[in-house]
Amino acid sequence: MAKTTVIENPIVNIIGSMTSIEGDVSCGGDIRIEGQLRGKLDCKGKVVIGESGSVDGEIYCRTGDFAGKIKGSINISELLTLKSTAVLQGDITCSKLAIEPGARFSGKCIMELPENNQGVPKNERE
Repeated sequence: MAKTTVIENPIVNIIGSMTSIEGDVSCGGDIRIEGQLRGKLDCKGKVVIGESGSVDGEIYCRTGDFAGKIKGSINISELLTLKSTAVLQGDITCSKLAIEPGARFSGKCIMELPENNQGVPKNERE
């Protein structure tokens, strides 16, 4: 029998390194940010912020992989990974957190399981 792979979020959005957006962004799939975003980001999938990327505003998502600069509150229902180049100023609510040596984080962190309805992205709350 052939194996089939089901892709949960086939849509990948990209904000390129020469792009700057002011305003709220909502997406149903994953998003990669290499440019700048000033505003709220509400994503049902994974948010990747590359080394050249920056976000100034709230972030709601399922998982996050941050290597750039973030200023604002972060709400992640599953795993947040701060890469060694990440600089985060703000509070985190998540269920799992991984911080690589070299990453900088200033704020408080609340770790709760998603079933407590804390850290669940706003777009998934009832």
